[in-house]
Amino acid sequence: MENEKLLLENAREFLKEAKKSVDDKSYNSAVTLYFKALAVLIDLFILKKEGFIPSNHNNRFRLLETKYPLLYKILDKNFPVYQQSYRLKLDKDYANIFEDDIKKIIEFTGIKLD
Repeated sequence: MENEKLLLENAREFLKEAKKSVDDKSYNSAVTLYFKALAVLIDLFILKKEGFIPSNHNNRFRLLETKYPLLYKILDKNFPVYQQSYRLKLDKDYANIFEDDIKKIIEFTGIKLD
């Protein structure tokens, strides 16, 4: 139960800070924070369904690919953009895509943020 609480708190924090970054037009930061929120929400879902937290991105991707293809598709689509955030200047459109995908994950997983 403690791990669930910590993951949920981290997701909330990443989302709050991502929204602040969008408001500040710091889109690279927003995308990075949104991706972290995506990963944490998915880890929370995996913890609830599978009883463990993946130890790294590779383990997370492999599990999602075989058991939860919708979540895999969302994460796989966004991972390259997250990686590019280190090298490119991203814009608000990217942040909006991540925000929309967060909503899809919340809907699919049934995770309550409030």
